[in-house]
Amino acid sequence: MDIARELRETRGRAGLSQRALAARAGTSQAAVAMYETGRKRPSVATLERLLDAMGATLRIEPRPAATGGPDPEVAGRRLADVLALAESLPHRPTRALRYPRIPSPG
Repeated sequence: MDIARELRETRGRAGLSQRALAARAGTSQAAVAMYETGRKRPSVATLERLLDAMGATLRIEPRPAATGGPDPEVAGRRLADVLALAESLPHRPTRALRYPRIPSPG
């Protein structure tokens, strides 16, 4: 969430100047300007005061679950294959390296 952009857009929809918003919220125009340019971040209490002065509210919503990661079932099978391969490797040096064939994913 870009707080600076949200404040600018909400103030614009409310039809208020920075000076008018500052007067309603009990802060200075310079502080409102810094919040709207992102040079300063308002505290939650200050943000609520600003939003209230514009007739808006602060709402917190959960983020959607991340997607695009590996399928847990496929990742689990791959991990099992890697661990099986690691266990089958010789623990002592030998002249010939023996390893099992890993079936291709299908």
